[in-house]
Amino acid sequence: MSEARLSADGKALEVTILGREFRIACPPGQEQELLDAVTYVDNKMRDIRDGAKVMGAERVAIMAALNIAHEHLTTRVAGPLDVSELRRRVAVLNSSLDEALSEQDTLF
Repeated sequence: MSEARLSADGKALEVTILGREFRIACPPGQEQELLDAVTYVDNKMRDIRDGAKVMGAERVAIMAALNIAHEHLTTRVAGPLDVSELRRRVAVLNSSLDEALSEQDTLF
């Protein structure tokens, strides 16, 4: 499990990932986001180490980085996100679902 504590100067977090300690600079107010990232990376690395029996922290880190990059690249939105278009599409889907469900009510 990853651990973290604020450094004595208050400008960095001291974290533990896969049993190794790191001191990472962190802007004020972004501590939780960094801690979430540390936990995510630590969990990925542990899963890879334990599941595939990959030896060596460097190999585990590279495999974790590749997995995280793959997740990011396959889930990102292509192009800028148009919120109004997304809302319009959701509204159309909701209307279609409501219509289909109301037709089902008359069957039973």
